[in-house]
Amino acid sequence: MGNSRKRKITSRYEARVKVAKALAHPSRLLILDTLSRRERCVYELRDLVGDDISTVSRHLSVLREAGIVENEKRGLQVYYSLLTPCVLDIFRCIDATLRAKK
Repeated sequence: MGNSRKRKITSRYEARVKVAKALAHPSRLLILDTLSRRERCVYELRDLVGDDISTVSRHLSVLREAGIVENEKRGLQVYYSLLTPCVLDIFRCIDATLRAKK
């Protein structure tokens, strides 16, 4: 395998790891589950998660950088929505895996 092809393959897996890491936190999974129903402002998400605004903003930043959510500023509020709703398929896969373990 040539170095160029190997770099492309490695880069693709590294990008996948970034998405997987973005999903690897209970608060971020809660945020995604909530956003699956409708968009929410950052303050609603803060109240839901129960952390301070800076922590919730950091979680949202991780999700945004991974390409999972997007945001829109409206006046003084910032609203978040799912950019890639297909990421929720991972919930079904995880739940199936957990059921299979029993």
